[in-house]
Amino acid sequence: MERRLALTCTPRGRVARPTDKPDHPLVYLDDGTKVDAFFETITETSELAVDTEGASFHRFVDRIYLLQISTRDQSAIVDPLAIGSPPGFGALLENPQVEIIFHDADYDLRLLHQDYGWQVRNVFDTRIAAQLIGLKAFGLAALLERYFDVKLDKKHQRADWSRRPLSDDMLAYAAQDTRWLHDLRDILRGELERLGRLDWAREEFGLLESVRWDEDAADTAFMRMKGARDLSRRELALLRELVQWRDGVARELDRATFRVIGNETLFELARLAPTTRDGLASVKGMPRGILDGRGEGLIEAIRRGLAVEENDLPRFPRSPRWDRDPDFDARAARVKAVRDAVAAELDLDPGVLCARDRMEAVARRNPTSREELATVTELRRWQADVLGDRFIAALRSGGGAPTPSPAPAASALAAATPALTGAEESDAAATGFATPNRTASASASQPARRGSASGGGEESPYRD
Repeated sequence: MERRLALTCTPRGRVARPTDKPDHPLVYLDDGTKVDAFFETITETSELAVDTEGASFHRFVDRIYLLQISTRDQSAIVDPLAIGSPPGFGALLENPQVEIIFHDADYDLRLLHQDYGWQVRNVFDTRIAAQLIGLKAFGLAALLERYFDVKLDKKHQRADWSRRPLSDDMLAYAAQDTRWLHDLRDILRGELERLGRLDWAREEFGLLESVRWDEDAADTAFMRMKGARDLSRRELALLRELVQWRDGVARELDRATFRVIGNETLFELARLAPTTRDGLASVKGMPRGILDGRGEGLIEAIRRGLAVEENDLPRFPRSPRWDRDPDFDARAARVKAVRDAVAAELDLDPGVLCARDRMEAVARRNPTSREELATVTELRRWQADVLGDRFIAALRSGGGAPTPSPAPAASALAAATPALTGAEESDAAATGFATPNRTASASASQPARRGSASGGGEESPYRD
């Protein structure tokens, strides 16, 4: 089947919707022959905007339910449920001569590799680009409103894309994720060039080529849940059993874990450890369906947690730095002072300029030369160029933050960048990046592929 719609630019303050004007044609394809024909028509393209739609908000194991594709002249939505893997698409994605434009590529790249084994070779990520030029609101909706006066309709933001059929309204909504990416890429690339930061972005984009799923170890994922460190060791043992029970139910139902039972309720169960139906019923947030249909299994999980021997109770590993390096905190503070000062000069979010884990790696290595700094593999090359000399000077000083002239790379890049004020819009929060703590390397900080214990995958290295 083939369904055609059209997309047009919408003035500021109005919602972008499909209209009858054939300004940018959109076609929905769920027939293998027509999909092959479409990709045959764009084999010579040098740029392709791409997005995917999963259903992690609804399903335990996420997969790709829609593929959105835009050239500069047309858009297509491919239904992989109907046609499987489109080989022509994979050939384009893996062609290093074709630039693939994403907004917030990390999760899409993980899904594309998980479902089809594809490894995208030449990425331009408009979200990373926006962060590197200093924008504080870098979600797609904020960028489209800023640059194109387009206001996206978010009513399908948490739609279940695994359901069929899809309405024309839903397809038009999905297509907006790629419709503007070519023009947005042009603007952001121009800003990166103007500020001398294009090489920063290229390094970050290159690291996206190695993004893969990093499965959480089943026996330790519970320790990454927010609030787990506030529990006693016995309560941790209970939480471990409860998380494993919840994952089993969610897998059986193919349902996101928070739709089975929420994290707050799991923590309350770990603290109270009820072993009767009445005890379960008294726990705040206990779903009635779980109580009636699966209460016994939940009680069994609690009993298993209570039966763990004292010597076998889980514990968080201690960081070795406290015992072996008493000066670490002082060095880390000096490194952070440098980072914060340079971030202010460049009008960048400090966590984008250099995340905490990378600063800690520098403080731990305590380099005295650029050669030694180069051994800090956590640090990007561009970060070493911008911050390296001042990091070294601060570590040598042994006192407060140094005040020498900025390193040449830093001073040359210190042109002011106007920042967009206002809180990050809700679509960023929905992807797990409500703050500018974002990395190109392997932040799975997008929504978890399944409703995992932590509810969101790895912690992003773009953090302050």
